[in-house]
Amino acid sequence: MGHHGQTKSSIVPLIDRLNKYPIGLPDSDKLRRILAILFTEEEAFVASRFPLTEATLKELCRATGWEAERLENQLEQMADKGLVFDSRYGGKTYYLLMPGLIGFFEFSFMKQRQDLPVAELAQLMEEYLFADPNQRMGREFFASKTPLTRSLPYEEHIPVSSQVATYESACEIVKNAGYGAIGMCYCRHKKEHLGKSCDKNAPTSEICISLGTAAKFMVRRGFAEQRTTRELLDILAQAKKLNLTHITDNIRYKPSFICNCCSCCCELLGGVIQGFPHGVAKTSYTLEIDGTSCVGCGLCKKTCNVVALSLDEAKNSGEKKQMKVDPDHCLGCGACISVCPTGSLSLVKVERSHPPEKKKDLFKQILKEKGRLTPFIIDSCKTAVRKKLGMR
Repeated sequence: MGHHGQTKSSIVPLIDRLNKYPIGLPDSDKLRRILAILFTEEEAFVASRFPLTEATLKELCRATGWEAERLENQLEQMADKGLVFDSRYGGKTYYLLMPGLIGFFEFSFMKQRQDLPVAELAQLMEEYLFADPNQRMGREFFASKTPLTRSLPYEEHIPVSSQVATYESACEIVKNAGYGAIGMCYCRHKKEHLGKSCDKNAPTSEICISLGTAAKFMVRRGFAEQRTTRELLDILAQAKKLNLTHITDNIRYKPSFICNCCSCCCELLGGVIQGFPHGVAKTSYTLEIDGTSCVGCGLCKKTCNVVALSLDEAKNSGEKKQMKVDPDHCLGCGACISVCPTGSLSLVKVERSHPPEKKKDLFKQILKEKGRLTPFIIDSCKTAVRKKLGMR
């Protein structure tokens, strides 16, 4: 754990750096305590010196003033803690500072940790994320025009007349990833340390899927275990049986994860429920209820992961009760459909804007919406110049 106080010299520069990401971390006493637990004094300094784009060891030596061996050892420790992402290609290792969300907050609870006061950390994170009456973190994460994440539909409920885009198919995303792993659910693990359990009895481990380069990092650093494509597809099938909602990156090309989420534990869906209905991008579908057969039993309401369903009370004694859907809240995932005893629920196609193509496009779009794009462009230009001059 961290070995420093919540001092201006160590924590504030780190917060300033983290707040240059598309999803920043609004400053507060609780945030400073969280960062003091997760980062040592040296780690906070190194992190505060990171550029916005990936960097080589040589570039980070220039940024920190540290000599290579010392810095490389420090970066290795930070990668093991999930504070830094490392990848190797073209004969070089590249490092990227993890954002807070989605990033090192999640990694703090994605494996059993003996190096952290997890009970205290769980409470601090819960209060930081949800107890602020001004919802600063909620607005930071969910209030952008372009959401960071999106939901995926249950393919068996998609109308036969509608062609499923590859990027909307959880199965196709897994099949096309080339490499995948399974790990612990950050949200449910954190809830356990708060003395709570999942209302849907969803597992804490062996449920969250990581894909591609992200999965390789997580396996290498002990946050996940590699699985075959067939095994990952079985995880998706298990999630459907539990009526969980698939959530992934809001991009079309090479998503890095598929989380299987419930309303009681998931912080992403929790944000939707707590006042940010557009905080997770919806699928190209929405729920339709057949009023002639619906009996208003409410099973779909209990199953919905974003509280998009309610009972439409009969106005007259001779009218029957029926369920109604709020299209502004419905994600179009279809998790509720299988529980309907009368077959009254179905997905219908609606027009939505396409997700950004790649993660870099997504980040640039959110940064532009928040007025933070200029530092990213400057960093990208500097990186391009150094690469051209062979300074990396």
